[in-house]
Amino acid sequence: MTLPDSTAAQPSAPKDEEVKRPDRELSLPVLVFFAFIVGLVAAAGAIVFKFLIAGIYNLAFYGQFSFVLDPNVYGEPSVWGPFIVLVPVIGGLIVVFLVKTWAPEAKGHGVPEVMFAIYHRGGNIRGIVAVVKSLASAISIGTGASVGREGPIIQIGSSFGSTLGRWLGLIRSQKIILLAAGAGAGIAATFNTPLGGVLFAVEVLLPEISPRSFLPVVAATATSTYAYRQVIGAEATFQIPVWTTLPTHEAVNFVEIGLAAFTGVAMGLAAWAFVLVLEFMEDWFDDMKLNDYVKNVIGMLFVGLTGYVFMLTVGHYHVLSVGYATIQDILIGNDMTVILLLVLFVMKLLATTVSLGAGASGGIFSPSLFMGAALGAAIGTAGVWLFPNSGLSVAVFAMIGMGAMVGAGTSAAMTAIVMIFEMTRDYNIILPLVLAVAIALGIRRALVVNDIYTIKLRKRGRAIPTDRTTNMFLVQPAREVMSTDFIVLPMEMSVTEALSRVDVETNRVVVTDGTRIVGYVRFSAIPYQADRFTRQSLGEIMKTDFVVAVPKGNLNSVITRMSRRDRSYAIVVANESGVPRAEDVVGVIDREELAQAIVRNHYS
Repeated sequence: MTLPDSTAAQPSAPKDEEVKRPDRELSLPVLVFFAFIVGLVAAAGAIVFKFLIAGIYNLAFYGQFSFVLDPNVYGEPSVWGPFIVLVPVIGGLIVVFLVKTWAPEAKGHGVPEVMFAIYHRGGNIRGIVAVVKSLASAISIGTGASVGREGPIIQIGSSFGSTLGRWLGLIRSQKIILLAAGAGAGIAATFNTPLGGVLFAVEVLLPEISPRSFLPVVAATATSTYAYRQVIGAEATFQIPVWTTLPTHEAVNFVEIGLAAFTGVAMGLAAWAFVLVLEFMEDWFDDMKLNDYVKNVIGMLFVGLTGYVFMLTVGHYHVLSVGYATIQDILIGNDMTVILLLVLFVMKLLATTVSLGAGASGGIFSPSLFMGAALGAAIGTAGVWLFPNSGLSVAVFAMIGMGAMVGAGTSAAMTAIVMIFEMTRDYNIILPLVLAVAIALGIRRALVVNDIYTIKLRKRGRAIPTDRTTNMFLVQPAREVMSTDFIVLPMEMSVTEALSRVDVETNRVVVTDGTRIVGYVRFSAIPYQADRFTRQSLGEIMKTDFVVAVPKGNLNSVITRMSRRDRSYAIVVANESGVPRAEDVVGVIDREELAQAIVRNHYS
């Protein structure tokens, strides 16, 4: 009997690269070693990307060739004056050309493409994506598009991890581990947050968590952070003033906690708005009956005009580029009014969604930090005015807003909490921050299930699970899953005789050569009618793609062995040592048993 080709439905490999069949499995120490390499490359990518942005920004805004740029400090007004509105337009046209010509995956904020590769392309990301994404995103950010730098570096790191995995010919799961390690290492180096990088890979990217996946990610993120610090320095991403919210005799500042809860509600609504507005902008630009270059001109002209209006009215471009200087200004005790902070929030939301909808290449993490800081600071400023003797700090609520906006928008709550702590190095904010993040995420999930990453994939019709829960059914022993409805028959027996002995709809047939197990037949699974093989023997129609399992072995180990050996079913035997014999068979595990185990776990 001819078996279907099990590789037919697999995602096609990138056409521009020679890819081996992923059949090699590395030991954990060797995999960790390659994760170290991925971490070093991710750090190098983050460093090069940082200087590339600086060089393009100085050239685009000041006509100077220089790689010196402090993103946390406001720059001088551009030498181009009102013509600065054209800088994002020119940069956008170059980005559209690069993306359309070499790597369409580089469009947008990057992380959905990485998630798509993990769940729908077997972990394959083309190597050219890293190059195009680096250049396109550096041009977008450097010329003023309102996007962040974490999405590009995530795609750069994951692209190298995927390419290395394919070059080594790794099995799919290990290729995905290196991909996730590269992504985590990239974000760890970009924000100088090793723990945040690990949690991002765990919460957003990895389909399963175990020592074999966790350790390589930790190795990559630690390596990338250390290497980045050796070159750039170990300073926190943002500097905040020393502050104290509580008198020494108080355990909890109830005003602060209550206002943090209110901030969580506000951030949940803000994240919901961000998801919906970004979806609307992407659809709106896609539906325009114009070519991509004209669409980009329209969007980037709006962004450039917005930045120039801010320069004329308040003295800084604010919404252009990543906006770290504005965030830093808010954190060090700015004198911005509540109205200005709210306007900054709204206009950054519009500038970011228009930039991405029009075709810019960059991330949404930094814009989320900006919006969270602005809205959180507005709430904190109002709180200080309403409760002047409560020891409230505007900077604290800016940080709380940053974490809540990121956590709610990306569904990566733990990542947001830990990264805000690592970026500010202030443990005092943990309690109100955790409360605000939890409330914000809960509200956003109640209003829209998909987050800023997964909603793009849902629109493609290739969604990923929004609830990636632990697969508890995998811990069940084989004896609880297997079917005992089987019969053992010799391979010489004719199909005619076998059909007279079994119930075609339910019975499985374990085929032996007299002593050893050699195959398996399930008549109900044979296309058309089983009796069309009546002139043949069981040995001629049996399947041989099975693994042998023991009753006490858990389902996870059984499925893992089936996957690694490209097998379709398992025969469970009582004999744990030696050659499994016919008399040792106690059950079989086929597709039906696996499906029932999943259903029972999900609904019981």
